[in-house]
Amino acid sequence: MLDLRDVMKKDRFAVVGNTLAPEKYAYKIKEELLAAGYTVHGVGYELETLDQVPGELEVVDLCIRPERGLALLHACRKPIGCVVIQPGAGSDEIRELLTRRGIPFLDGCLLVGLRLYPREA
Repeated sequence: MLDLRDVMKKDRFAVVGNTLAPEKYAYKIKEELLAAGYTVHGVGYELETLDQVPGELEVVDLCIRPERGLALLHACRKPIGCVVIQPGAGSDEIRELLTRRGIPFLDGCLLVGLRLYPREA
């Protein structure tokens, strides 16, 4: 079973949400991941789709309204390593889709993960 400690050992994150507005959690998550040395791409406002993320999709962090997150997941053709569903970003439909596709996921918060499991130098 996937847990937050495992997620924070990954290197590449796609943060799905408004990563351009400083008052939004997606922005805060993206900036803190970058500051900690992770490779991070914003999807939804910077890149339009998950397929546009260069390289591997190790972690997709959903920080967006559930219906938009579901649409982006449905449209994605690249393999996804795992998904973190931030508070308020989940739905039964998202969890069912991920389960059907065999994509590990957890309901959690990457800001908590950054504090509990800081990246080793």
